[in-house]
Amino acid sequence: MVVEVKRREGETLGAFLYRFSKRVKQSGILKEAKSRRFRDRNVNRNKRRLSAIYRTRKAEAVRRDRKYGRV
Repeated sequence: MVVEVKRREGETLGAFLYRFSKRVKQSGILKEAKSRRFRDRNVNRNKRRLSAIYRTRKAEAVRRDRKYGRV
């Protein structure tokens, strides 16, 4: 995607830069570039499973501690 902005006759440089940056923000180019900057690696199935088990055990421990007044 390309943003093309031409400078109008008699337009100041500041106004032109403002209009250009506004057009770039509206187009979503910066957002797209920032999201592509760091690519997350896919987490394998076993690691996701172990993480889910850990979260559920941790939640159960917190519930148990609340029940007995430890938290």
